Amino acid sequence: MSPAPDQGSGGLTIRLALAANPGSVRAGLAQLLDVPALADLSEDHRATVELVLAEVLNNIAEHAYAAGAGATSVTLRLISTGLSCQFSDCGLPMPGGRLPDGKLSVTPVTPTADLPEGGFGWHLIRSLTQDLHYTRADGQNRLAFLIPG
Repeated sequence: MSPAPDQGSGGLTIRLALAANPGSVRAGLAQLLDVPALADLSEDHRATVELVLAEVLNNIAEHAYAAGAGATSVTLRLISTGLSCQFSDCGLPMPGGRLPDGKLSVTPVTPTADLPEGGFGWHLIRSLTQDLHYTRADGQNRLAFLIPG
C-alpha cells in the first residue's frame, strides 16, 4: 500500500500499513522516503530518518513477528521540531513489557573480528530519537518517538 499523505493541522502526516517481512519493510521504507516532504529533508536528516525507521521496522519484522506473519502501521508527522513517529503492531510484546536499554555490549577496544552481527539497533534508536515511549495495550505494541530535525 502506498503512503497516504494528509495535510491536516499540526503538519504533514504520512500513514502506511505494511506486512512485517524483510521485502515489505524495504519496499515500505523506500515508499516513505520518496514522499516529497521526506525526500526534501536535508541529506543528514534524511539519513537519520532512514536509519531509525529501518531499525524499528526490521525489529518488528524480526522479533515481534518472529513466529509468523503480521502487519505494521506507521504514522509519521512532520512538525516544527522534527519528525514525530508512531508504529503499531499485534506481534509479540517487548521482553519484560519494556524497551531494551540499548546498552552496547562492545567497547572501543573490541577487535573488529569480535564484533557481534547485531545488537546495535536499540542503541542507535535511543541515540537518534527523543521522547521514546512504548506501550502494550489490547494486544497491540505501540512505539512513539521524535527524530529531531
